[in-house]
Amino acid sequence: MSKSSVFSRPRLVVKKILARAQNEGDGAVVRRSIGRPELQNLDPFLMLDEFNVSQPAGFPDHPHRGFETVTYMLQGAFTHQDFAGHKGTIRTGDVQWMTAGRGIVHSEMPAGPGTHKGLQLWINLSSKDKMIEPRYQELLHENIPKAERDGAKVTIIAGESMGVKSQVFTRTPTMYLDFTMRPASEHHQPIPQPWNAFVYIMEGEGAFGSPDSTPTPAHHCLVLGPGEGLSVWNKSSKPLRFVLIGGQPINEPVVQYGPFVMNTKTEVMQAYQDYQLGKNGFERSRQWSSK
Repeated sequence: MSKSSVFSRPRLVVKKILARAQNEGDGAVVRRSIGRPELQNLDPFLMLDEFNVSQPAGFPDHPHRGFETVTYMLQGAFTHQDFAGHKGTIRTGDVQWMTAGRGIVHSEMPAGPGTHKGLQLWINLSSKDKMIEPRYQELLHENIPKAERDGAKVTIIAGESMGVKSQVFTRTPTMYLDFTMRPASEHHQPIPQPWNAFVYIMEGEGAFGSPDSTPTPAHHCLVLGPGEGLSVWNKSSKPLRFVLIGGQPINEPVVQYGPFVMNTKTEVMQAYQDYQLGKNGFERSRQWSSK
């Protein structure tokens, strides 16, 4: 029996975007969904890239200000280093949650041969948090909580699912759930009603929102409308893997110039100038380069 009535107001798909491959960084290939002209942002989210990188390509030294980056490795490993002396490698299933705050310059490069794949999500910060000191949360795969029910497995990077909560601190309230569903399974995930939310499909195909919706295949981003939660059905003969990401809207102006995201054009120009002159958080940028 279908549980399609589990939500009195289910969230339905209101927009569907195919993330097409494009070049980014130094020889890297990404599939961008949020951050494309069709979907500039989805408050509080600024960008989502599915990246596919092999040496010597990567993302060499570059700055950020005013938001957070969340890097989730799906295959392989990436080494991160920054001008504050922080260095680390995240491997398959690991997560790095970086709050750029007032300023960071860092590099993200593949660690070793082969193909390295993952997702990078940019989350906006409210005006009161844009100029805080940078910070990191690095999560090893084995320490990220997981749950399983009725053919659906979930890795809980942020938020809560199946009664299991993540311990990750999210300055902008956020849920980040990685689901794998077996054929002929279904799942119903509550989402806080005021939040914006979307799905990004990595493998397989699924029916999202209603059981009779046309199944959507991999590399699509699905923006969800308002409601209590998302229902998903895997009617195919192969596993379905997707992330469900949601967040509380900040409801502030967004002015973006490349890696700087502020509230006004003046603030963005100031960020660019600070980076060029090495001040207001970028003091170490002029003497530093990654090794």
